[in-house]
Amino acid sequence: MEKRLTRTDYLFALMFIFMLVCILGAFFYGLRLGQSKADLKYDKIMNVGKAAAVPEVGAYDQQVLVSYYHTIFLPFREFQNKWFELLSQIEMDNAAVDASAVLKELSKIAADKYNTLQNKNMPASSPLLVQSHQGYLKSLKLFTDALNTYQSKANAQSHSQLIDAIHKDAYFLEAKTQALTAQKNYFDSILVWNGTLDPDIEYFDSNNTANLDQWRSMNLNVKNVYITAKLLKNKAFSPFYPQDLTIRIDEFIASGQAKKLNVTDVNQTMELLLSTNAVRTGDFVKGKSKWYTNEMLPQLPFFSDVN
Repeated sequence: MEKRLTRTDYLFALMFIFMLVCILGAFFYGLRLGQSKADLKYDKIMNVGKAAAVPEVGAYDQQVLVSYYHTIFLPFREFQNKWFELLSQIEMDNAAVDASAVLKELSKIAADKYNTLQNKNMPASSPLLVQSHQGYLKSLKLFTDALNTYQSKANAQSHSQLIDAIHKDAYFLEAKTQALTAQKNYFDSILVWNGTLDPDIEYFDSNNTANLDQWRSMNLNVKNVYITAKLLKNKAFSPFYPQDLTIRIDEFIASGQAKKLNVTDVNQTMELLLSTNAVRTGDFVKGKSKWYTNEMLPQLPFFSDVN
């Protein structure tokens, strides 16, 4: 005969089931808690990685820009000035000029400036300046090697033939391209500095062509970056600073000449000014107080002195 379960048996069974539910609940709660802690741990790890990728504060502050100017930009500029000064002696086609000696002097200057720049470093937190530094180094190395190549054959041809060959030479063209790229990187870094002080600055994509209305609305540093991009694209290695061309464009538009000549965009204006040799080093400094009194500029010598 079957024995019926007593009330005590039912109570025991219920307590067993209740304990089993509690154990399972505690297990899943612990599992969930462990997963949450693990997720939090890895989130922190990922956030550390992201924080490391963010540029450091002050990467393009004025002190860094000024340091770059004196230690890297200026030595290259000294070679650049000599390049145009000494090459003009050959271009004048004066029979008394020893072309080989001129190229030898230029080669020595380029090599000296290369050695100077090679011993300098820019912080990794300022990648635009690091790239600019590397560009000027590559440029000087190419100038040095190409000038050495031309020394031995410089006096075997006329001055006009020599100048024509230099302007067409692939190594000289690449040297100029590297210098123009480095120049753009430096002016890009100046624009980054400007953006940290003025978060409302309106940028312009230099890959596009700016019409005259768009140009008028641009911040001065945006204009300068636009100019460096177009000089690079046109491989226009010139003795003046980008800001010298900027002010000549502003003057050309304001004078009514652009309208008179039916010039509708900045690229056309640039081509006209460059083709007529209408830009000179120092144009910006001479007209700065008239045109740009309210513009934000870092305290760099080439914005205030003719050098």
